[in-house]
Amino acid sequence: MIGTTLRNTNLRTGRSFDLGKMNLRQLWIAYLTYPTILLYIVLAVISFVVLAWQFPGVGPALVAAGAVVAVYPLAWYMIHRFILHGRFLYRMKWTATLWKRIHFDHHQDPHLLDVLFGSPLNTIPTIAIITLPIGYLIGNVGGAAAAMGTGLVITCIYEFFHCIQHLNYKPRMRWIQKMKQRHVLHHFHDEDGNYGITSFVVDRVFGTYYVDARARPRSAHVFNLGYDLEEAGRYPWVMEQTGAPPRDRPDGATPQRDAA
Repeated sequence: MIGTTLRNTNLRTGRSFDLGKMNLRQLWIAYLTYPTILLYIVLAVISFVVLAWQFPGVGPALVAAGAVVAVYPLAWYMIHRFILHGRFLYRMKWTATLWKRIHFDHHQDPHLLDVLFGSPLNTIPTIAIITLPIGYLIGNVGGAAAAMGTGLVITCIYEFFHCIQHLNYKPRMRWIQKMKQRHVLHHFHDEDGNYGITSFVVDRVFGTYYVDARARPRSAHVFNLGYDLEEAGRYPWVMEQTGAPPRDRPDGATPQRDAA
C-alpha cells in the first residue's frame, strides 16, 4: 500500500493500491474486497432477483442481455473518447471536479487503483441510462432488470481487465497480452487512440486503433489530457483540487526513462 499522490477528497476507502507494485494474487484480493466492486455485485444480484420476479420469458431476457453486450463497447468508446477525453468539463468550474475524478486523475497516476475505478455516483447512473431503456423496450421491467444486471456484470469484467492492464504482471494468454499492450499505448504513448478496454473493434471502425509506438508520434498530452500548465492558468479549478500543477509524466519518471 502507498499513499496517494493526489489530494483527492473523493477517496473514501482509507487505503490506496499501486498496481505497478502488485502481483496477480494481490490484485485478486484487492479487487474482490474493493467497495465499488462489491456494490456492483450486490446491485447485479438485485437486478437478477427482479428479473426472476418479473420474468419476461427466456427470449426477451436473452435478447435484452445480448443487446447490452453488443452496445457496451460502442457506449464505452463514445464516453471515453468524447466525454472523458473531452476538454469541455475542466473549463467549467461546476464540472471541473467531476472531470478530475472520472479520468484526469487516472491519466496522471495510471497505476493507482483508487482512481482507476470510477466513482459509483457517476458509473451507476451511466450504466442505468445505457441499459434500462434497452431492456425495457425489449421486455418491460424484467427486460430492464436483465439489461441492468448484464451491464453491471460487464462493468466488473471491464474493471478487472483494466486492472490487469496496469498490473506489474505479464499475462500468459496472448490475447490478454495484446489487449494490455494496446491500452498501455493509450496511457504512455498517445491518448488519442485505443479507447477500448477489452475490445478495440470500435477503434478500428473509427480509425483510432494503432498497434505500436511507431504508428504515430508520442503525444505531449498523454498524461495530462491537454490540461497543461497553460490550460491550468486559464481554468485553475482542477489544479486547485489537485493541490499541484498538472504533470506531464508520472511521479518518479525522468525524461530519459520516459522517452525509453
